[in-house]
Amino acid sequence: MSSPAVMISATEMIRQSPLPSLRSLEVIENDSEVTLSVCVSSYYEKQLAQETVRPVLGERRLLNMVRVKRS
Repeated sequence: MSSPAVMISATEMIRQSPLPSLRSLEVIENDSEVTLSVCVSSYYEKQLAQETVRPVLGERRLLNMVRVKRS
C-alpha cells in the first residue's frame, strides 16, 4: 500500500518560487478560494504567480489581486 500524497499549499508553492518577487506574495487560502496579492513589475510576473499556484488549487477559485507597477 502506498502512502497518501502530501498536499502542498499554495503558500508553500509561492515560497519555493525561484523569483524573489513572487516569494513576497501575500497568499490567503481557505476551503473555497486562494487569493494572491502583491505589486510586481510586469504582467509576466503576475501570470507566473497565477500559474505557480494553479496545480494546487483543486476545486478552489483563484482570485489574482496582484497589481503591476506602472513605469
